[in-house]
Amino acid sequence: MSTIVLPDMYLKLWDVGGQLSLRKLWQSYYASCHAIVFIIDSTDIGDGSLPLDPDHDGSGRLEECALVLEDVLQNSEAEGVPLLILANKQDREDCVEVVRIKEGLVKRVFEGEKAGGIRDSRVLPVSALTGTGVKEAVEWVKSRVRWNKESRPPVMR
Repeated sequence: MSTIVLPDMYLKLWDVGGQLSLRKLWQSYYASCHAIVFIIDSTDIGDGSLPLDPDHDGSGRLEECALVLEDVLQNSEAEGVPLLILANKQDREDCVEVVRIKEGLVKRVFEGEKAGGIRDSRVLPVSALTGTGVKEAVEWVKSRVRWNKESRPPVMR
């Protein structure tokens, strides 16, 4: 857990880790969150496209990201929670561009048969190494916390 202190608020962030063994713990955070930030390594997802065949049993990292996001969005306690997808490592030459990630991952997750419905979401390019895009990501989360504080008060457990 870490806290970002801003002039008009502070944001508490929980890094819950993406390892398979930790994913079952994620649902315990949904009821008390104002936004979900899903970070992907944009150098480790192939070419940024998913197979067009819905019966395809893909095994790539982008396919794994899509399946994980679908699972998150289907959880009733995550309903209505804004989702920010950060495409990390955009400073590298071998990264997949955000537009390709949107066409593959986001389109599949939000328009597929397991879609969680309309949701406030955004995909942003970032580089944790250089800091590029981090300010924009924090500003997006900050605005969602402000908008959702009254309509979705956190439930502390």
